[in-house]
Amino acid sequence: MDVFRIPAERKSLKQLFRHIKHFFLAYIYVGDNRFCPLCERSSKKFLDYGVTKRTDAECVHCGALERHRLLWVFLRKKTDIFEPLNRRVLHIAPEKCLDDRLKKMYGSSYLTADIQPGLAMECMDITDIKYNDETFDVIFCSHVLEHISDDKKAINELTRVLKSGGWAIILVPIDGDYTHEDPAITDPKMREELYGQSDHVRLYGLKDYLGLLESTGLEVSVYFPQDILPPEDIIHFGIIENAGEIFLCKKPCHSK
Repeated sequence: MDVFRIPAERKSLKQLFRHIKHFFLAYIYVGDNRFCPLCERSSKKFLDYGVTKRTDAECVHCGALERHRLLWVFLRKKTDIFEPLNRRVLHIAPEKCLDDRLKKMYGSSYLTADIQPGLAMECMDITDIKYNDETFDVIFCSHVLEHISDDKKAINELTRVLKSGGWAIILVPIDGDYTHEDPAITDPKMREELYGQSDHVRLYGLKDYLGLLESTGLEVSVYFPQDILPPEDIIHFGIIENAGEIFLCKKPCHSK
Protein backbone atom coordinates (compact mmCIF):
# COMPACT_ATOMS: atom_id res chain seq x y z
CA MET A 1 0.00 0.00 0.00
CA ASP A 2 1.34 3.40 -0.99
CA VAL A 3 0.90 5.28 2.26
CA PHE A 4 2.62 8.27 3.83
CA ARG A 5 2.81 8.17 7.62
CA ILE A 6 5.03 9.30 10.49
CA PRO A 7 7.61 6.58 11.31
CA ALA A 8 6.55 4.41 14.27
CA GLU A 9 9.51 5.43 16.46
CA ARG A 10 8.82 9.13 15.99
CA LYS A 11 5.12 8.66 16.60
CA SER A 12 5.72 6.72 19.84
CA LEU A 13 8.08 9.43 21.12
CA LYS A 14 5.61 12.08 20.12
CA GLN A 15 2.88 10.33 22.12
CA LEU A 16 5.18 10.06 25.15
CA PHE A 17 6.09 13.76 25.06
CA ARG A 18 2.44 14.66 24.60
CA HIS A 19 1.50 12.62 27.69
CA ILE A 20 4.16 14.43 29.75
CA LYS A 21 3.00 17.78 28.38
CA HIS A 22 -0.61 17.12 29.34
CA PHE A 23 0.41 16.06 32.84
CA PHE A 24 1.97 19.45 33.56
CA LEU A 25 -0.43 21.63 31.57
CA ALA A 26 -3.42 20.25 33.45
CA TYR A 27 -2.33 22.36 36.43
CA ILE A 28 -1.79 25.49 34.36
CA TYR A 29 -5.13 25.38 32.56
CA VAL A 30 -7.41 24.95 35.56
CA GLY A 31 -10.87 26.32 34.81
CA ASP A 32 -14.30 25.40 33.45
CA ASN A 33 -14.70 27.32 30.19
CA ARG A 34 -14.14 24.11 28.20
CA PHE A 35 -15.28 20.55 28.84
CA CYS A 36 -13.99 17.35 27.22
CA PRO A 37 -16.72 14.69 26.89
CA LEU A 38 -14.11 11.91 26.57
CA CYS A 39 -12.24 12.34 29.85
CA GLU A 40 -15.07 14.37 31.41
CA ARG A 41 -12.69 17.01 32.73
CA SER A 42 -12.77 20.78 32.43
CA SER A 43 -10.13 23.40 31.64
CA LYS A 44 -10.04 27.12 31.05
CA LYS A 45 -9.24 26.48 27.38
CA PHE A 46 -7.98 23.79 25.03
CA LEU A 47 -4.49 23.84 23.54
CA ASP A 48 -3.52 25.04 20.09
CA TYR A 49 -2.82 22.17 17.69
CA GLY A 50 -1.99 21.36 14.06
CA VAL A 51 0.45 22.12 11.27
CA THR A 52 -1.38 25.41 10.95
CA LYS A 53 -2.18 26.05 14.59
CA ARG A 54 -5.85 25.82 15.52
CA THR A 55 -6.93 27.48 18.74
CA ASP A 56 -9.01 25.61 21.33
CA ALA A 57 -8.23 22.25 19.70
CA GLU A 58 -6.53 19.75 22.04
CA CYS A 59 -7.78 18.69 25.46
CA VAL A 60 -5.12 19.46 28.08
CA HIS A 61 -5.96 16.26 29.95
CA CYS A 62 -6.42 13.44 27.40
CA GLY A 63 -5.28 14.96 24.11
CA ALA A 64 -8.65 14.62 22.37
CA LEU A 65 -9.07 16.89 19.35
CA GLU A 66 -12.24 18.50 18.01
CA ARG A 67 -13.17 15.49 15.84
CA HIS A 68 -12.59 13.05 18.71
CA ARG A 69 -14.87 14.98 21.04
CA LEU A 70 -17.57 15.25 18.38
CA LEU A 71 -17.31 11.54 17.57
CA TRP A 72 -17.58 10.54 21.24
CA VAL A 73 -20.73 12.61 21.70
CA PHE A 74 -22.15 11.16 18.48
CA LEU A 75 -21.48 7.62 19.67
CA ARG A 76 -23.27 8.32 22.93
CA LYS A 77 -26.29 9.98 21.34
CA LYS A 78 -26.73 8.08 18.08
CA THR A 79 -25.39 4.54 18.59
CA ASP A 80 -25.50 1.63 21.02
CA ILE A 81 -21.68 1.29 21.20
CA PHE A 82 -21.81 1.75 24.99
CA GLU A 83 -23.97 -1.35 25.34
CA PRO A 84 -21.28 -3.97 24.57
CA LEU A 85 -23.06 -6.81 22.85
CA ASN A 86 -21.63 -9.99 21.38
CA ARG A 87 -19.85 -8.24 18.52
CA ARG A 88 -16.37 -7.58 17.17
CA VAL A 89 -14.93 -4.11 16.76
CA LEU A 90 -12.06 -3.11 14.43
CA HIS A 91 -10.30 0.20 15.05
CA ILE A 92 -7.87 1.37 12.35
CA ALA A 93 -5.01 3.70 13.40
CA PRO A 94 -6.44 3.94 16.92
CA GLU A 95 -6.38 7.28 18.68
CA LYS A 96 -5.28 6.77 22.29
CA CYS A 97 -8.04 8.93 23.73
CA LEU A 98 -10.61 6.59 22.09
CA ASP A 99 -8.63 3.34 22.16
CA ASP A 100 -8.31 3.19 25.96
CA ARG A 101 -12.04 3.56 26.48
CA LEU A 102 -13.19 1.17 23.77
CA LYS A 103 -10.69 -1.48 24.84
CA LYS A 104 -12.01 -1.32 28.39
CA MET A 105 -15.57 -1.86 27.15
CA TYR A 106 -14.97 -4.60 24.57
CA GLY A 107 -11.91 -6.47 25.83
CA SER A 108 -10.81 -9.31 23.54
CA SER A 109 -13.57 -8.46 21.02
CA TYR A 110 -11.78 -5.19 20.24
CA LEU A 111 -8.96 -5.20 17.66
CA THR A 112 -6.72 -2.26 16.78
CA ALA A 113 -4.64 -2.18 13.60
CA ASP A 114 -2.11 0.07 11.89
CA ILE A 115 0.07 -0.15 8.79
CA GLN A 116 3.14 0.43 10.96
CA PRO A 117 4.27 -2.27 13.41
CA GLY A 118 4.17 -1.38 17.07
CA LEU A 119 1.40 1.22 16.91
CA ALA A 120 -1.54 -1.14 17.38
CA MET A 121 -2.41 -4.71 18.27
CA GLU A 122 -1.96 -5.87 14.68
CA CYS A 123 -0.07 -4.68 11.60
CA MET A 124 -2.63 -4.32 8.82
CA ASP A 125 -2.77 -2.98 5.27
CA ILE A 126 -6.39 -1.93 4.82
CA THR A 127 -6.13 -2.31 1.06
CA ASP A 128 -5.52 -6.03 1.70
CA ILE A 129 -7.17 -7.07 4.97
CA LYS A 130 -6.36 -10.66 5.99
CA TYR A 131 -9.76 -11.41 7.47
CA ASN A 132 -12.77 -13.23 6.06
CA ASP A 133 -15.82 -11.50 4.66
CA GLU A 134 -18.23 -10.17 7.28
CA THR A 135 -15.93 -10.52 10.29
CA PHE A 136 -16.56 -7.26 12.17
CA ASP A 137 -19.77 -5.71 13.49
CA VAL A 138 -18.31 -2.21 13.95
CA ILE A 139 -15.35 -0.47 12.27
CA PHE A 140 -13.69 2.84 13.13
CA CYS A 141 -11.37 4.43 10.58
CA SER A 142 -10.65 8.13 11.09
CA HIS A 143 -8.31 10.33 9.04
CA VAL A 144 -6.57 7.41 7.34
CA LEU A 145 -7.84 7.35 3.73
CA GLU A 146 -6.26 10.70 2.87
CA HIS A 147 -2.87 8.97 3.33
CA ILE A 148 -3.66 6.08 0.97
CA SER A 149 -3.25 6.24 -2.80
CA ASP A 150 -5.85 3.56 -3.57
CA ASP A 151 -8.58 4.75 -1.24
CA LYS A 152 -11.32 2.98 -3.23
CA LYS A 153 -9.62 -0.36 -2.64
CA ALA A 154 -9.33 0.40 1.07
CA ILE A 155 -13.04 1.26 1.36
CA ASN A 156 -13.95 -1.89 -0.57
CA GLU A 157 -11.91 -3.96 1.90
CA LEU A 158 -13.49 -2.28 4.93
CA THR A 159 -16.93 -2.92 3.45
CA ARG A 160 -16.05 -6.55 2.71
CA VAL A 161 -15.04 -7.38 6.30
CA LEU A 162 -17.99 -5.48 7.78
CA LYS A 163 -20.93 -7.72 8.64
CA SER A 164 -24.28 -7.24 6.96
CA GLY A 165 -26.27 -5.04 9.30
CA GLY A 166 -23.05 -3.70 10.80
CA TRP A 167 -21.85 -0.11 10.73
CA ALA A 168 -18.64 1.84 10.29
CA ILE A 169 -17.46 5.36 11.04
CA ILE A 170 -15.09 6.33 8.21
CA LEU A 171 -13.88 9.92 8.58
CA VAL A 172 -11.62 12.12 6.46
CA PRO A 173 -10.79 15.84 6.34
CA ILE A 174 -13.35 17.60 4.10
CA ASP A 175 -13.03 20.94 2.31
CA GLY A 176 -15.73 22.02 -0.12
CA ASP A 177 -17.77 19.76 -2.36
CA TYR A 178 -15.17 18.26 -4.67
CA THR A 179 -11.99 16.29 -4.08
CA HIS A 180 -8.61 17.71 -5.11
CA GLU A 181 -6.04 15.07 -6.06
CA ASP A 182 -3.04 14.83 -8.36
CA PRO A 183 -0.84 11.70 -8.12
CA ALA A 184 1.95 13.61 -9.87
CA ILE A 185 2.33 15.86 -6.84
CA THR A 186 4.89 14.18 -4.59
CA ASP A 187 6.67 17.17 -3.07
CA PRO A 188 5.86 17.27 0.69
CA LYS A 189 5.72 21.07 0.83
CA MET A 190 3.30 21.24 -2.09
CA ARG A 191 1.15 18.51 -0.54
CA GLU A 192 1.03 20.44 2.70
CA GLU A 193 0.00 23.57 0.83
CA LEU A 194 -2.67 21.82 -1.25
CA TYR A 195 -3.91 19.06 1.05
CA GLY A 196 -3.19 20.36 4.56
CA GLN A 197 -0.35 17.96 5.47
CA SER A 198 2.79 16.75 3.77
CA ASP A 199 1.71 13.11 4.11
CA HIS A 200 -1.75 13.60 2.58
CA VAL A 201 -2.31 12.55 -1.04
CA ARG A 202 -5.62 14.35 -1.56
CA LEU A 203 -8.16 16.72 -0.02
CA TYR A 204 -11.67 15.32 -0.07
CA GLY A 205 -14.81 17.17 -1.06
CA LEU A 206 -18.13 16.33 0.58
CA LYS A 207 -20.06 15.31 -2.54
CA ASP A 208 -17.21 13.24 -3.97
CA TYR A 209 -16.50 11.48 -0.69
CA LEU A 210 -20.13 10.64 -0.08
CA GLY A 211 -20.32 9.15 -3.57
CA LEU A 212 -17.14 7.15 -2.99
CA LEU A 213 -18.55 5.56 0.16
CA GLU A 214 -21.91 4.81 -1.42
CA SER A 215 -20.27 3.24 -4.48
CA THR A 216 -19.28 0.25 -2.31
CA GLY A 217 -22.90 -0.43 -1.34
CA LEU A 218 -22.81 1.33 2.01
CA GLU A 219 -25.78 3.38 3.17
CA VAL A 220 -24.31 6.65 4.43
CA SER A 221 -25.76 9.26 6.77
CA VAL A 222 -23.86 12.52 7.29
CA TYR A 223 -24.10 14.38 10.60
CA PHE A 224 -22.80 17.87 11.27
CA PRO A 225 -22.05 19.25 14.76
CA GLN A 226 -25.34 21.14 14.87
CA ASP A 227 -27.18 17.87 14.20
CA ILE A 228 -25.71 16.38 17.35
CA LEU A 229 -25.31 19.19 19.88
CA PRO A 230 -27.00 22.46 20.87
CA PRO A 231 -24.99 25.65 20.14
CA GLU A 232 -23.92 26.15 23.76
CA ASP A 233 -22.43 22.65 23.97
CA ILE A 234 -20.64 23.05 20.65
CA ILE A 235 -18.85 26.03 22.20
CA HIS A 236 -18.32 24.42 25.62
CA PHE A 237 -16.88 21.24 24.06
CA GLY A 238 -14.58 23.26 21.77
CA ILE A 239 -15.74 21.76 18.50
CA ILE A 240 -16.66 24.94 16.65
CA GLU A 241 -14.00 24.55 13.97
CA ASN A 242 -12.31 21.56 12.33
CA ALA A 243 -14.52 18.99 14.03
CA GLY A 244 -15.65 17.93 10.58
CA GLU A 245 -18.58 15.68 9.77
CA ILE A 246 -19.58 12.24 11.01
CA PHE A 247 -20.07 9.67 8.26
CA LEU A 248 -22.13 6.76 9.58
CA CYS A 249 -21.88 3.93 7.06
CA LYS A 250 -24.27 0.99 7.37
CA LYS A 251 -23.97 -2.24 5.40
CA PRO A 252 -27.42 -3.41 4.29
CA CYS A 253 -28.47 -6.81 5.59
CA HIS A 254 -28.86 -8.13 2.04
CA SER A 255 -25.24 -7.27 1.10
CA LYS A 256 -22.79 -10.10 0.50
